[in-house]
Formats: sequence, C-alpha cells, structure tokens
Amino acid sequence: MPDQKDILKNLKTSSIDRRFSIAKASFLAGTRWATSNATSFFASDEEKERKRKKVLTEQANYLVSEIGKLKGSIVKIGQMMALYGEHFLPREVTDALNTLNNQTIAVDWNAISPHLIQQLGNKINDLEVDPNPIGTASLAQVHKAVLKSTGEVLVLKIQYPGVASAIDSDMNLFKQMLRLTNLLPQTREFDQWFEEVRDMMHREVDYTLEAQTTLRFANYLKDDMRYVVPQIIEKYCTDQVLCMSYESGLPVNSPKVLSLSQQRRNKIGEASLEIAVKELFVWGEMQTDPNFGNYLVRLAETDEEVDKIVLLDFGAIRQFDEEMLTLAHNLIHAGYLHSLDQMVDAMKGYPFFDQIPENIKPDMAKVFLLATEPFSSLSNNSDIPEGIMNNQDQYDWKKSQLHQRVMQRASKSMASRYFSVPPKEFMFISRKFIGAYTFMTVIAAQANIRKSLNF
Repeated sequence: MPDQKDILKNLKTSSIDRRFSIAKASFLAGTRWATSNATSFFASDEEKERKRKKVLTEQANYLVSEIGKLKGSIVKIGQMMALYGEHFLPREVTDALNTLNNQTIAVDWNAISPHLIQQLGNKINDLEVDPNPIGTASLAQVHKAVLKSTGEVLVLKIQYPGVASAIDSDMNLFKQMLRLTNLLPQTREFDQWFEEVRDMMHREVDYTLEAQTTLRFANYLKDDMRYVVPQIIEKYCTDQVLCMSYESGLPVNSPKVLSLSQQRRNKIGEASLEIAVKELFVWGEMQTDPNFGNYLVRLAETDEEVDKIVLLDFGAIRQFDEEMLTLAHNLIHAGYLHSLDQMVDAMKGYPFFDQIPENIKPDMAKVFLLATEPFSSLSNNSDIPEGIMNNQDQYDWKKSQLHQRVMQRASKSMASRYFSVPPKEFMFISRKFIGAYTFMTVIAAQANIRKSLNF
C-alpha cells in the first residue's frame, strides 16, 4: 500500500486542466532548452554535447514529474514509451520515463468512492470495500472488498474516472509535449509506433475485453496446477470496474522466493517459460507486458502441493497471425540447431527481413543465434560458454548474462541500423521473452526450455 502522505486528493480529469498542466510544463522545459542553446553558443563541441545531455536529462525528469501528477492515460503512455521507445527516443528520455513505473501515488478514496457507487449502483451495498488500495497504477487502482453475505474476499480494479475518454486527447498532448521540448524524433516509424500505443491504450481500458480474456486464459490453464488465474465475478463488473477473486502470493523478487531450494526455483522458472511458449505457439495470444507486478508466486504449504505462479493482469493481450507464429517458430528451431544457414533461411518470406541486403543477413542471424542460445543444447552448440548449460541441458540464466551479450553483439553488428526499427509484432515477442529471461535471472533458476517445444 502506498504511503498515506502520498495521496492525490483529486484527479485532473477535464481536458482543459490536463492541457494547461502539460502546456505549462512544456513551455518551461522548452524555455530551459532555448536558454541552454543560447549559453552554449561559444562552447566547444564536446562541451555543447555534455551540456545538451545534461539539459535533456533535466527537462525529461521535470516533464516526467509533471506527468506523474496527472495519473491516467498520459502516465501509461509514458510507461509504454519507456518500454518501447528505446528505438526512437534519446536514452536520457527513456531513462526518465522509466521512473514512471515506480510511481505509486494513490488517488484519495473520496475521489474514487463516488465513481465506484456510480458504476455499481445498489450492488455496492453487497460489499464492504477497504478504502486503502492494495495496488495503484496509471489507469486504475485495486481495492480489497468483502462480500458481506459470504465473507468471500474479492478485489475491485477501479478505473480512474475520465481515463477512457481522455486517451486520444492525452496522446495528442504527449506528442505535442515531446515536439515542443525537442524530445520528439521526426520519423515515420515513430508515428507508426505512436498509433500502436494508442490502440494498446484503448484495449487496456476495455474491461469487458479483459474479463473475457481472463476467462479464456483460466480455461487454457484449468488443468495445470502450476498456475492461478483470478475468477471473474461478473455481477460486480462494469465498463470501468473489474471484480475478481482475491489471489494471494509473494512478489517474484521477495526474499522468501529467492531463498527457496534450487529445485523449487527451477520448477517455478520452468513454469514461467512454459507459459510464454504456450502463449506464442499454442494459443496464439500473448500477455505482452513483462512488468513483474503482473505476477505473484504462491508457495506450496505441504509436500503434496506445488509452487504456483499467480497471473494477475490480462489487459495487454495481443494476438499474432500465422505468418508471425511460423516465423518465430522457425527462428527458434534454427536456434535450437544452432545453424547459421537455417537461421538465414528462416528469415525468408517476411517483409522486414526481405528488404535487408543479402550480405547483411548472416550478421543479423548471428545475433539471433546468440539470443536463442537457451533453446539449443550442448550437443548442437559448441559456442555455449562453459558452465552455462549442464548435461541435462538446463540453462543457467543468471550466469549466462545473455541479455548483455546479445545487446553487445547487436550494437557491434553490421545490421545494427536494421535493428533500430523492428516490426512491432517482433518487438512484442522479444519483449515477452526478455521478461521471461529476466524472471529466470532474478530467481537464479536453471531450466531446459526445450521441454516445452517439440524439437
């Protein structure tokens, strides 16, 4: 629960209030930028660059602090830009935007309660709602509630009032803010990504869609005891309130989870990898937000039970067409074989790769071979560093430092400029697996990911 000192008394839901706040912040940041340029006129190139980065960092941090005060969709836009903007925005900007993920300011219950009553009507009398949120986010906050008739503990995900209707306006404000403060790259690719973020935002506030998706995933996993999906309580769901069963668990990085035996951590890691593989290759739809806040770990209390992963959020689900699924499968299979030729062949027929010069593709394939190292085996891949994979093909993610190695290889690659603007579907999948790899690294798990694939 957030510190009671950090409570937002009310939301600026009107477009005039929000527009004024952003315009004021943009003007002040833009003035700072212009002043910096004027005072750097006679400086050396090195000094100008140092000062440019310093001012860029300062104004990005300032704008992010102002954005955070508004809550709602403009914060979520910033979070998404932090996640995917590394290909379009300066490092100083994405670093500042990343701090939005740590903002836990709750909205005062007096501002939330009337909205909840308006949404539920007389059904609110069935519930005893805790006014202190157990979770806060940019678009909503979560409150525990008890069903008075049975004592059942529920959770209410309450969308902040005015969020859904403000998305398009906030998107335009965010883009205008970047432009006025010289933070916006003038590229067609950025505009395409911006529109993709707009679509994602509209999906995230569609609670009817999220409820349906949650039910669908619950059905997918109903026979697998390793996963917990909250039950949807339809009676108390509306367009802006999602009611679910309360599911307990520990954060992924909690000391209790990290102190489990190697075997138990391996089992939890295998489950986290397997669901990512099933989402992509079995169900054809994937939770694309790798935020650890979307997962909990419920520890077994007896020897007969298993440790479980609690899946909390289904608002960022994305479907993939057969062409993308086939491409992903072929790339991973080439990685399993650790074959440069097959990796190059796997790229054929997909427009993004077809437009890349033939002499560049082997260089790009080498990056993919490294990224798919966990899918290979000691018998197939003599390039695996010593001690990273054992003779049961269990891969040690923490020891591997795979993400850093892939980034270093990609940055040095002749194909680096083609990585700068990847297709959005490709980025969603890569982000998902980066999240899964990070999960494995945090809990120091060792697992054979190929168990989930028919290789």
